[in-house]
Amino acid sequence: MKKYKNYIIGAGILIIGIILGNVFSGNDNTKTSHSEEEHNYVQDPVTKLWTCSMHPQIRMEKPGKCPICGMTLIPVDNSSSSEEKIGDNEIVLTAEAIELANIQTSIVERASATKEIRLLGRVKPDERRLFSQVSHIPGRIERLYVNFTGEKVYRGQKIVRIYSPDLISAQKELFEAIRSRDIYPQLYTAARNKLKLWKLSDSQIDAIEKSKKVQEQIDILSDYTGYVMKRNVELGDYITEGSSLFDIADLNSVWVMFEAYEADIPWIQVGNIVDFTINAIPGKNFKGKVTYIDPFVSSSTRVAKVRVELKNPGNKLLPEMYANGIIKAKLTNIKNAIIIPKSAVLWTGKRAVVYVKVPHEKTISFVYREIILGQDMGNFYIVAKGLKEGEVVATNGVFRIDASAQLIGQKSMMNPTGSKGNTGGMAGMDMGGDKKEKETKTEMNDAEMKKMVMIDKSKIDPKFKSQLGEVVDAYIHLKDLLFDGDFAEAKMQSKNVEKALNNVDMLVLLGDAHNEWMKDLKKMNLQVTSIMNAKDIKNQRISFAKLGPELGKSIEKFGFKNSNKPLYLEYCSMKDVYWLSYDKTIKNPFYGDEMPTCGEVTKEYKN
Repeated sequence: MKKYKNYIIGAGILIIGIILGNVFSGNDNTKTSHSEEEHNYVQDPVTKLWTCSMHPQIRMEKPGKCPICGMTLIPVDNSSSSEEKIGDNEIVLTAEAIELANIQTSIVERASATKEIRLLGRVKPDERRLFSQVSHIPGRIERLYVNFTGEKVYRGQKIVRIYSPDLISAQKELFEAIRSRDIYPQLYTAARNKLKLWKLSDSQIDAIEKSKKVQEQIDILSDYTGYVMKRNVELGDYITEGSSLFDIADLNSVWVMFEAYEADIPWIQVGNIVDFTINAIPGKNFKGKVTYIDPFVSSSTRVAKVRVELKNPGNKLLPEMYANGIIKAKLTNIKNAIIIPKSAVLWTGKRAVVYVKVPHEKTISFVYREIILGQDMGNFYIVAKGLKEGEVVATNGVFRIDASAQLIGQKSMMNPTGSKGNTGGMAGMDMGGDKKEKETKTEMNDAEMKKMVMIDKSKIDPKFKSQLGEVVDAYIHLKDLLFDGDFAEAKMQSKNVEKALNNVDMLVLLGDAHNEWMKDLKKMNLQVTSIMNAKDIKNQRISFAKLGPELGKSIEKFGFKNSNKPLYLEYCSMKDVYWLSYDKTIKNPFYGDEMPTCGEVTKEYKN
């Protein structure tokens, strides 16, 4: 038995090992099978399609990874599918994706166009109460009663004493007239009036008559009450009749001159109430009405002055004090405007883009839409064109929607054409690629780039074409004046060209057409301004040479409409310049009488 004992033990261990091995091997197979059941989806027998849980617009015939986010595709469940028609331009999102991206929406509404405008300003003297105290008598300053800037003076107060030879002669004439007053009373009256014209008071003249002595010096009295802003004379100065002695400001009422940015100017009206505070007088609130709005915008600061007039009892408001004002303004010419939150708008500098929710019952999707913005309302924009009341726009998470659109090759903020070739990076950015292609892009000039923007002229509003025709009419008149060599009239007519350009309603254009016109308008206005500011006809013609081709490009893009006159593009090889004309007969505006017929017709534009 001892001999077989070890064999028996070994056999027992082997049997136990086999049993345990089978047990554990069976458990492993169970786990493996369970894992595969969790991660290997079975294709739906009806739809036979695969989709992404985060991007349900993805439909693939085979399993794999989502081309947008890289997640594993899942089978399309036929039980959850609907009969809703999803447009090719829609960006579809699941409820989970909406929640993850924190996308929020709001309904497009109509409301009154109101805005809170904040203004910075300074206290200024009332310009209608600024006075220049002059001397009405020529002579030499012998004494200054007012010695420094800021001193307060009163009407009738002595301000300077002067020595005047002319005054001495006038006094002698008065004494002579007194002696013969009974015989020649008119001479006496005339002698007194002469002194009165020099602003001597009756009491001063009476004192001279009573003293019966010629006074070599005389005191000049102030004509005004106020504060001395500037002293213009020194002791011993020789002055002539009408010389300014002091600049005086009456501060019983003052102006508060606020600065309004050009975007805020349309909101501000004369009569608006301005609530403001003065930094130097904390704790006190002031209120006043807008009495004047500057018709000019500063070319350097891009602001216009807005004036508030205010009584100043006690003269507490001093010139140059800083003020902070608020106007709760309302656009009077716009009622029930369509407004949207600023957060809903993606602004590229060329286009304003929103994402509008499509009204499906089950599917959540958005579509790209370009809009034209109106006035800025602070936290809101007025929408001039592109949205309707009741539509729903995304107001939060808009960049997430735009990113999804770009990745799947839909229209997006940086990819307005929806080209799928740009889905690998930001549209317009060089993300690498063929060297030859890069070189070709580099070699493309501006003219070729412009040709890439295709505008369907048949879809341009006839109103716009008619207004562009009025620009052409004004331009042709300007051309004829330059042909005649009339510098002054050409300068005046350039203002009519500018007016015609600014009367063109750009709001009737959408998308690329609107953007192209904005670029063209900027270039044309630049040349028209140069013509208006030119010092001679030579410089007028230099700017006019640049205006014609730009106007011609706009006509090619948008078309134009006038009284069925033919329009020609004409060219002068001597000066290498183009211009537009209604007449085939050449009248060269750059040579005038020197070579009036130099040039040729190169093109005809039709209505």
